[in-house]
Amino acid sequence: MRYYIADLHFFHEALNDKMDRRGFGSLEEMHEYMIDKWNRKVQSGDDVVILGDLSLGKAEETNEILRRLKGRLYLIQGNHDKFVGYRKLDESRFQWIKPYEELYDNKRKVILCHYPIMCYNGQYRVNEDGSPRTYMLYGHVHDTMDQRLLEQFQRITENTVTVNARGGEQRIPCHMINCFCMYSDYEPLSLDEWILCDQKRRAGEFIKETSLT
Repeated sequence: MRYYIADLHFFHEALNDKMDRRGFGSLEEMHEYMIDKWNRKVQSGDDVVILGDLSLGKAEETNEILRRLKGRLYLIQGNHDKFVGYRKLDESRFQWIKPYEELYDNKRKVILCHYPIMCYNGQYRVNEDGSPRTYMLYGHVHDTMDQRLLEQFQRITENTVTVNARGGEQRIPCHMINCFCMYSDYEPLSLDEWILCDQKRRAGEFIKETSLT
């Protein structure tokens, strides 16, 4: 099984009372909760793609966390992953470390980047039934105003009609998913689980937004 998750921010204690307001009583409590949620889901033979900002800690500190996490790890490097490149980092814990990657997940193309890409490779590709063939998975923006703006962009894009290569009209596909760890209660999710999580969360946000207007 392959799972995805973004923005865990190990060793970033300020996120407990600022920005994310995670609410843990201490850094240690946050670490233990996230490690437990990870290891309850992930088995040793599973793959986990981390979409950036795994750790704000030094290389030696990050090694301690990496030794406790199950699975084969892949890192899309984020802006806070300063430990990358340091000699003391145990890079053998990662299958690879990259700034960007494109993979296939059950015949669907997955675009992987820490930063959201609004016009991503393969965006217009759909199956005969209109279901998407490509997803853009990202992190970085957490649950902020930037994420709300991205959701507005997605709704505008999804409601825009264009002419496809066959000369017929179609709505523009836009399948961007923020794999922010708090959206899944710090649990790595499969692509199908993230699709469902994103649909439920955005539907709830839309209802909340429209109720205020």
